[in-house]
Amino acid sequence: MARLIIPTPLRKFTNDKGSFESSGQTVEGVIQDLVKEYQGLKPHLFDSEGKLRSFVRIYVGDEDIQGLEREQTAVSSDTVISIIPAIAGGIN
Repeated sequence: MARLIIPTPLRKFTNDKGSFESSGQTVEGVIQDLVKEYQGLKPHLFDSEGKLRSFVRIYVGDEDIQGLEREQTAVSSDTVISIIPAIAGGIN
């Protein structure tokens, strides 16, 4: 099963679980399994049209899915997927 790493800020929606395993065949399938299991995550990952929010980055291994096949990127049983939420900040 593919393993998805959940970032610390989102763990309050997963009962403090730091990872999630899914038999999904694509990144999209894994993410859909995740939000099916933890419905509180959905508004933090998807916009009102059901598209992945622009500030959420998904990595397969060390590769941003934007440089691969986006949500249709294939995954296998040994794939590690990471959700990287954008961090706001800077100088005021």
